[in-house]
Amino acid sequence: KKGKGLNLSYEVRDGILNHSKTREGIQEKNLGKPDTLEGEICKIADMVAYINHDIGDAIRANLITEADLPKTAAAVLGHSHSERINTLVTDIIEFSWGVSGTERGNVAIGMSQPVTEAASEMRDFLFARVYKAAAVQKEAERARIVVRFLYEYFDKHEDKMPVEFCSYADETARKVVDYVSGMTDQYAIRLAEELGR
Repeated sequence: KKGKGLNLSYEVRDGILNHSKTREGIQEKNLGKPDTLEGEICKIADMVAYINHDIGDAIRANLITEADLPKTAAAVLGHSHSERINTLVTDIIEFSWGVSGTERGNVAIGMSQPVTEAASEMRDFLFARVYKAAAVQKEAERARIVVRFLYEYFDKHEDKMPVEFCSYADETARKVVDYVSGMTDQYAIRLAEELGR
């Protein structure tokens, strides 16, 4: 839309606003709560996906092994990717089925206490052993360097951006931020290398 943005409905904007992950525990009261069931489902489905995918990614990267996972959480959630997904999804359905939001303090989609505690324990483990690992920190620093380089480059060479970004009426800084923020990791790294980083 030539820099004018999207015409998103209130429900979509609310879902985005209240979706983001923080360091807070799963289903914490002070986390944002979407106003729609769809927003609640997206938020909890994302948690199910990222916990399980991050475990798989960390195992493939040799940061952890399946045996390293917290024993009490694994006993509740399961000892494999498919067992964990099945436990979480089944629990969400059973917990949420047929109970109005007002019966649980306006939470219509959720998990039982034992599964919430196990999922929170698994998430805390991932923060301690994976997200904060030295290798991850090294990659994060590399990402910061690449993003800074790309921002500075395109801020000085606006004409090198794709034409659709150049035609925006916004200031150069806004155009550059929009362009760089839309890049995938691989594309940003490859582009930075091509531009001399």
